[in-house]
Amino acid sequence: MARALGEDLAQEDSSSLGSDSELNGPSPYRQADRYGFIGGSSAEPGPDRPPADLIRQREMKWVDMTSHWEKTMSRRYKKVKIQCRKGIPSALRARCWPLLCGARVCQKNSPGTYQELADARGDPQWMETISRDLHRQFPLHEMFVSPQGHGQQGLLQVLKAYTLYRPEQGYCQAQGPVAAVLLMHLPPEEAFWCLVQICELYLPGYYGPHMEAVRLDADVFTALLRRLLPRVHQHLQRAGVGPLLYLPEWFLCLFTRSLPFPTVLRVWDAFLSEGAKVLFRVGLTLMRLALGTAEQRRACPGLLETLGALRAIAPSQLQEEIFMSQVHSVALSERDLQREIRVQLAQRAESSPGPHPQLQARLPGAQAIFEAQQLAGARGSPKPELPQIVVQPPEESRPPRRKPQTRGKTFHGLLPRARGASLEGAPRAHRSSVSFLDTRF
Repeated sequence: MARALGEDLAQEDSSSLGSDSELNGPSPYRQADRYGFIGGSSAEPGPDRPPADLIRQREMKWVDMTSHWEKTMSRRYKKVKIQCRKGIPSALRARCWPLLCGARVCQKNSPGTYQELADARGDPQWMETISRDLHRQFPLHEMFVSPQGHGQQGLLQVLKAYTLYRPEQGYCQAQGPVAAVLLMHLPPEEAFWCLVQICELYLPGYYGPHMEAVRLDADVFTALLRRLLPRVHQHLQRAGVGPLLYLPEWFLCLFTRSLPFPTVLRVWDAFLSEGAKVLFRVGLTLMRLALGTAEQRRACPGLLETLGALRAIAPSQLQEEIFMSQVHSVALSERDLQREIRVQLAQRAESSPGPHPQLQARLPGAQAIFEAQQLAGARGSPKPELPQIVVQPPEESRPPRRKPQTRGKTFHGLLPRARGASLEGAPRAHRSSVSFLDTRF
C-alpha cells in the first residue's frame, strides 16, 4: 500500500503554490516569498498576521521558555501548549521544534550516529526510489530547485539515513514532503532526528510496509465523522467515498500537500505539541468546510465531485488564523480519541478473531515525550546517593522508658513527674521551641 500511495502522490505534486512545469523551470524574474517559494503569494504579510509588537512579545516568551526548557515542561506545559496554538514565531521554529518532539535529547544521546548513517552506503533499492522522488518535493521552493543544490542533497541524506536507521521499515514516499519541511527550518542532523521522532513516537506504524496504523486511524476518523458530522458521514457513504481515498494524503504528509504553507506551519506547531489529535481535528474541520452545508452536499452527488470539493476549499477559509481557530474548537479530546481507538480495536478483534499485528502505542504530544525521556534518563543514570542521617548520641545515658498508655488520658498524663509526688507540685516540662517542620536531617 505504501508504494501505491507514493505513486499516487507522485502523479500530482500539489504544493502550496500549485505546480509549474518542471521542464521549463521557474522564470528568472520571479522572487521568493518569505517562506522561500518562488513566485509565492506570501511575500507580504497577510491581513490576519499579528502585528510586529505582538510577534516580538511572543518571541521573547519563547526565548524565556526554551532557555529553561526542563523547568518549563515540568511546571508550565499549559503555557507551552497555549503558545503553540497561537503559533511559534518563524524565527524560533528551528529552536522549538526539536525541543518539542524530543529530537534534541535524541541527538545529544546519540552523538555521531547521523554522520555515520550519512556516510554509509545506502541500500541500492531505496536509493533509486528516493532519488526519483527528490525533484517532486516542493519543486518551486528555492532550496529544492536544483538537483545538485543543498536542499535535494540534504533530503537524500536524511531519507537514506532513516532507511539505514530503521531497515525493517525502509522508505515511504510520503516521508519526502515531511523531511523537506523539516529541512526548510533545520540542519540535516536535527531534521533527521525530528523525522525519527515523528515516525516512531507521533505516528508509529504509519510509514512501515503494511501501514496498519493508517488503516486503524481511517476507521477511527469514520467513527468520529459519524458522531460529530453525521450528515457529512451519510453523504460520504452515499457517494462511496471511503476514508482511504483522502485520509492517507492528509495524515501521512501532515497536510503539506493540502493546505497553504503558512497554515501548514501552524498545524505542525500544534501537532508537535499535542500529537495526532490535531490531525483528526484538522481533518474534521476540512470536512465541515467542504461539505458542511446542504448546498455543498447537493453540488457533489458522486465520488469525483466529493473528492474535488475536498480539494477546492476557498483559500480565504484556509488562512492560518481563521482556520486554526476552528481547528482548536473541534470537540475532540485526547480521551475521546483513545476511547474510539479502543472501540475500533475491539471491533476488529470480534470481526476477525485471528492474530492481529501489534501496533505500537503513540505518545500524545510533547509532554508525554518529555516525561518518557526524563524517565529513561533517570533509569539510565547511576543510582543517586541517598543522604546519610547522622544521629548524635545523648550526652548522658538514661534508662529506657516504657511507652506510656495514652488511650483515654489527657495531655497531663504525659507529663513526667517524680514517683509519689503530687501533680500540683511537679514542674511542667517545657516543649521545645523548634517546630517539627523545621527539623533537618
